[in-house]
Amino acid sequence: MREIQFREAVKEAMSEEMRRDERVFLMGEEVAEYNGAYKASEGMLDEFGAKRVIDTPIAELGFAGISVGAAMNGLRPIVEFMTWNFAVLAMDQIVNSAAKMLQMSGGQYGAPMVFRGPNGQAGQLAATHSQSFESIYSHFPGLKVITVSNPYDAKGLLKSAIRDDDPVVFFESEKMYGDKGEVPDSEYLIPIGKADVKKEGKDVTIVSFGKIMKVALKAAEQLEKEGVNAEVIDLRTIRPMDHATIIESVKKTNRLVILEESWPQASISSEIAYIVQSQAFDYLDAPIRRLTQSDTPFAFAKELIDEAMPGVEDVVKAAKASRYEL
Repeated sequence: MREIQFREAVKEAMSEEMRRDERVFLMGEEVAEYNGAYKASEGMLDEFGAKRVIDTPIAELGFAGISVGAAMNGLRPIVEFMTWNFAVLAMDQIVNSAAKMLQMSGGQYGAPMVFRGPNGQAGQLAATHSQSFESIYSHFPGLKVITVSNPYDAKGLLKSAIRDDDPVVFFESEKMYGDKGEVPDSEYLIPIGKADVKKEGKDVTIVSFGKIMKVALKAAEQLEKEGVNAEVIDLRTIRPMDHATIIESVKKTNRLVILEESWPQASISSEIAYIVQSQAFDYLDAPIRRLTQSDTPFAFAKELIDEAMPGVEDVVKAAKASRYEL
């Protein structure tokens, strides 16, 4: 199977859906003339023209609102934010218009659309450009929330998101656009709401999502060398969340470690911990352990970044502590 970059997988997903459905269009800052801030839309302006690949002003609230109106009127917009940190300005349109339109109109108007772009920390970008937004957007009924960790999942889930009749929030990462992975030439879709067991195991379950999945998988490799067989689950979809896959894994391993990039309070790991203790408490042989970013705004200094984010050794330590706890 061929290997392509993450950015190429995103471009292929958008381009294939635009060829398939003339209602689909892309808009956002620098998506057209500049070929995308991260070159995820390279060549799309030449193929589809300026009416379907649209450069916008630096006005996230404005172009998000335009896209919601377009979706209500039968089109299927893809809205690219240069970063989800900037999308804070567009949050009113995402959570008060797109998410609620179907319910508030009594089913007369939907908002089939995708809001996408990079999320989370991307190195030395400091506090206001290094935030993870999964838990915030997953709080709102009416939105579907996806966060991907590799090119294969990016293409398959983005295609599903574009075809979905609900508004979808789609998280990527600046630090993954150059990652390579195997992606089929033939068309495929990945269902929204289905987690993926990246590695099967029997001793402890590690649940994660997004680019920090790399840490989870490296930790599983290290644990294997130390005699601990970890099962690693990539959530892929945050809302709706695949509770069944998590529960079945915990029933098998009897231990759970949750790893995420965001802050601890009101986090995705908090939600997972509640679901597991309410549905599989009797199967737990040790307390649930979670690893998150430190409860502080993100720093600029590399040393403080390393200190704030959980690393491989932190996951290994948590898994082994859970494994050997009585």
